[in-house]
Amino acid sequence: MADSPSSLPLSGLRVLAVEQYGAGPFGTSYLADLGAEVVKIENHRDGGDVGRHVGPHFFGADDSHFYQTFNRNKKSVTLDLKHPEGIAVFHRLVAGADAVLDNLRGDLPTKLGLDHQALKQANPRIVCAHLSAYGRTGSRRAWPGYDYLMQAEAGHLMLTGEPDGPPTRYGLSIVDLMTGLAAALGLLAGVMKARETGVGMDVDTSLFDVAMHNLNYPGTWYLNGGTVTGRTARSGHPSLVPSQLYRTEDGWLFIMCNKEKFWPLLAKELGHPEWIGDPELATFAQRLKHRDRVTRLLDDALMHAPTATWIERLSGKVPVAPVFDIAQALENPFVHERAGVLGYRYPQGGEARMVANPIRFAGVELPHRAAPQMGEHDDEMLREAGFDEAAIARLRSLGVIAGRSTMPAALDRDAGHAA
Repeated sequence: MADSPSSLPLSGLRVLAVEQYGAGPFGTSYLADLGAEVVKIENHRDGGDVGRHVGPHFFGADDSHFYQTFNRNKKSVTLDLKHPEGIAVFHRLVAGADAVLDNLRGDLPTKLGLDHQALKQANPRIVCAHLSAYGRTGSRRAWPGYDYLMQAEAGHLMLTGEPDGPPTRYGLSIVDLMTGLAAALGLLAGVMKARETGVGMDVDTSLFDVAMHNLNYPGTWYLNGGTVTGRTARSGHPSLVPSQLYRTEDGWLFIMCNKEKFWPLLAKELGHPEWIGDPELATFAQRLKHRDRVTRLLDDALMHAPTATWIERLSGKVPVAPVFDIAQALENPFVHERAGVLGYRYPQGGEARMVANPIRFAGVELPHRAAPQMGEHDDEMLREAGFDEAAIARLRSLGVIAGRSTMPAALDRDAGHAA
């Protein structure tokens, strides 16, 4: 069993999440996994979080594998934020919250009243974290945007893949995931300051800015030396050799001699101590200059045995890894040694198996609750905010919360999945 809520690292933090799809929910999933009370605000008029309907794999109605991945350990409240009474209800919820996070198109938070200026009367301490495609200011604030577009424009596709192949995206939506994490970090920083000063703030991040920030040292190389880093064969490091894929008897091995001390160790383990003193192989600079020769030498040596043999011989001495598919990666015994896959339990029984949160705290077990049904916590949260049964019934009759619908669809979704 997970520890009690009060023992969790982020206990006492309440976040209202006007979120859907991937980037925003991924960021708040970190917060929820670590014990924050994350309350999803869902537009029931158009089916709630669009992630509920992303196939092709489902546990049940409105409960896709995709949705579960991003929304475990959260609560769900339905609310129409374009209805005047919906905004009034939202302000009551804001009064008891630390932060609001949205991943809407950049122009929408102000239009919908989700920024600090609009919410500070309800709670002067409220921190409003905004995750958009291109930011809330500038010429693109109203543009929809998605991960792959950012990879393309920020230069990532031209860094990925084989030199003679087409530009290639990552296999995962890594910009979405990293932007969600950046938004969660920004939100926590804002809450720390608000608790110190009593004054909240707006915190912004965007898919585009994170994609650019991820250029990291190749960006610095260009800005200071004019160097345009390109693609290298076999997923090689741009300057460190050997640090790439090499052929074995039955497949591939990734070797990363990213410190000089590893090259002599590798040479000895492969039965070629003469490489250590070879002037064309002795340093990173020389191996980079003679990268093709290093590739031929290592291929020739490694193709005499299968990958598993080399993993057994080299692991713990030289940084190496096999190349797995997703099934092999998740069935890796080391993953299970690390409790890297957990069952997230439904209240009515059963579980959804998912990859565990990578942050661990000594002596603390994080919660294992499956993602909520849409509107599962409507009554609970509204009662806490001061609404009695008659008031809740009235809101339901007006379509402000899930029930009889009288209004058109509420939220514009374009980067709404801003991400």
